[in-house]
Amino acid sequence: MNVSATAGQAQGERGLAERLGLKAGQVVQEVGWDEDSDEALRQSIEELTGNEMVDEDYEDVVDVVLLWWRDEDGDLFDALSDAMTALADGGQIWLLTPKAGRDGHVEPSDIGEDATTAGLSQTSSVSAARDWSGTRLVAPKARR
Repeated sequence: MNVSATAGQAQGERGLAERLGLKAGQVVQEVGWDEDSDEALRQSIEELTGNEMVDEDYEDVVDVVLLWWRDEDGDLFDALSDAMTALADGGQIWLLTPKAGRDGHVEPSDIGEDATTAGLSQTSSVSAARDWSGTRLVAPKARR
């Protein structure tokens, strides 16, 4: 009985990263980690991609930026602009914000406004973890 519970739990955790559309081999940069960040989601991402997440100091391009963001963290536009500099062509930013009613909740209208101003398109939103919502943001295809 214990084995299946563990297997089911592992599948559930891996499902968190799959919900974000992540794939094996992707390089994920994590920005804005704090003690309130969801550990199950973080483990799920590393398990699914097969890579440890890299931090803000990583100096190569990444496939995905995982941006933990709370209302009191400062200027979202600046954070999104910074996050875009590390993205490979076709990369994406997952903006993770506390769900409504939680400390640090960010209004969806603020996310939309700052993302648009930064030149990003909002493509989907998911319940990323128990206390966190995820908003997928992508840059327009590079002009040729």
